[in-house]
Amino acid sequence: MLEAVVPVPRPPDDDTVIAFDRLSVIRGGSHLLRDVTWQVELDERWVVLGPNGAGKTTLLNLASARLHPSRGTAYVLGERLGRTDVNELRTRIGLSTGQLAERVPPAERVLDVVVTAAWSVVGRWRESYDPQDEGRARALLDQLGMGPLVDREFGTLSEGERKRTLIARALMTDPELMLLDEPAAGLDLGGREELLARLSELAADPDAPAMVLVTHHVEEIPPGFTHAMLLREGTVVAAGLLAETMTAENLSKTFGLPLVVQRTGDRYTARAA
Repeated sequence: MLEAVVPVPRPPDDDTVIAFDRLSVIRGGSHLLRDVTWQVELDERWVVLGPNGAGKTTLLNLASARLHPSRGTAYVLGERLGRTDVNELRTRIGLSTGQLAERVPPAERVLDVVVTAAWSVVGRWRESYDPQDEGRARALLDQLGMGPLVDREFGTLSEGERKRTLIARALMTDPELMLLDEPAAGLDLGGREELLARLSELAADPDAPAMVLVTHHVEEIPPGFTHAMLLREGTVVAAGLLAETMTAENLSKTFGLPLVVQRTGDRYTARAA
């Protein structure tokens, strides 16, 4: 009796940084993600929106090679998860999360928070860094408006300044993929707008890596982002070009209540209908 031959998905081309095909993540019999198919190209900037428990963090853990799918196939930067050295793959991915901020020693200099990414450590100890490393760290901090604060202690920074410092750190290794987990969470209005302005500049930079930003709020989408994915209960409600995806109908399905969505220039707002 002949056995069925299951075709192995072909690796994506060089311009595809994320390729998920009918991907599911199952824990304790529950689906955290269900049948997600998603592709991110080199020059795209994606925002992923959804309520708590929608699967956004799980999606980001897959994209950062910190989780493997239960079903389906996942390629990140041309490498198939489950068949590659994830430790090496992670060095090619920039990741900014709130959990990292909790690990940074409060007395650490801002410059050292960024430069230590070159050794993939948190907290400078006895390792040495080339002048080029410190030069790159200073340039990134300056790009994100942190240049005057390079010698400040991390623990003395405002929440917005900490977020911008960690984004500079995520860019330190010149990643091919940049992942931002709720970068505007906990910021006041001024801090949020300053951060979004810097992210918008980064999105417009043709040399910047592909970017994926996770958020709960449409108001936190930086101008210049190109695509959106909406998640609810682990499934994709809609995905595609930002302007076509960010509709009242799609967002109402995503958040489970009637919403009115308004667009002013490149910014979005949403409220209950």
